[in-house]
Amino acid sequence: MLKEEILQRNLPPLLTMNDGRVCTKDLWKERREELLDILQENIYGFTPEPPKVVTGRIIEQGEERAFAGKVNQQLIEITFDTPKGDCTFPFYLFLPRNNPHAPLFLHIAFRSDIPDRYSPVEEITDHGFALAIVNYKDMVNDNHHGDYTDGLGKLYIGDRKRRPSEWGKIGMWAYGASRVMDYLLTREDIDHDHIAVVGHSRLGKTALWCAAQDERFFMGISNNSGIGGAAIAKHSTGERISDFIRVGSWEWFCENFKSFDGREDIDMPYDQHYLLAVIAPRHICVGSSELDRGADPKSEFLSCVVASKVYKLLGYRGLITPNEYPKSPTELHSGDIGYHIRPGHHYFSRYDWNRYMEFMRLKMQGA
Repeated sequence: MLKEEILQRNLPPLLTMNDGRVCTKDLWKERREELLDILQENIYGFTPEPPKVVTGRIIEQGEERAFAGKVNQQLIEITFDTPKGDCTFPFYLFLPRNNPHAPLFLHIAFRSDIPDRYSPVEEITDHGFALAIVNYKDMVNDNHHGDYTDGLGKLYIGDRKRRPSEWGKIGMWAYGASRVMDYLLTREDIDHDHIAVVGHSRLGKTALWCAAQDERFFMGISNNSGIGGAAIAKHSTGERISDFIRVGSWEWFCENFKSFDGREDIDMPYDQHYLLAVIAPRHICVGSSELDRGADPKSEFLSCVVASKVYKLLGYRGLITPNEYPKSPTELHSGDIGYHIRPGHHYFSRYDWNRYMEFMRLKMQGA
């Protein structure tokens, strides 16, 4: 069933080099760079070089009794250089006192509220994980009007017109998350080998793009990320490029993204299996919700299936699944790509967080 569906989607080839050669294990590094270039040119825009200097300072120490005294809470300010001056933004760090060298989830979040409905801090830290929360709007706004006059936008674009393959806001949010990673790697109270980047919806797209570019992340996690995230766009029943243009959210992507409006099923030179594939052989976990029509759960799942070809090429397991679409609720956590689908709508629930913690723990154990 799934093989037939994949053929019907007519996806751009994953393991055919630009010069027509068949990609082998030895050629994967070269093919990975080709795929990253295709994604930058056509959807996310090109990411600038990382900064030379990244610093962080604790600007607020949480109360000793925070979360019943179980958590060390800190507000930290990140600063790094850009060609037009320093960029500074805050993020929260929560360290479980019961684990002095904790693995960590870096949550690219919609709000800074603590606790937040999408960030169950106490539940996560009770499981022995640390949590970093960075508010995406502290890096650059998300006002759907093509406004790049604050944060990273001001420092790289300002009020001029963007070039066709110049990065959009997803690229900027991902870049900012990598700067948080720069700082986290200076902390001795964090397990540097086990840091996952996670986001929901547009920030699930961001988390995957961040993990795709930044190989220091152990895992990339997307929750209901849909088109532009985990979901295949060709012949999708979910959102289309026209939907992003209609509401102004095309600014999340590069200008070239708009040129494929109405052409998704015809000649688009990429699709989201490319995004998942370039994370290989590191871990991925994708979460879908049964009633989330915009994100198209079937297309999110199918992308995991197709990206698994790269994991198998490299000697890993990819997604392990029967040859059929999973029914809700289902968890598929045996391979190096994890997937779950749950009942309900577009939302980042505690059910989702518990699945990601479960998958993270399994992969840390080598299971």
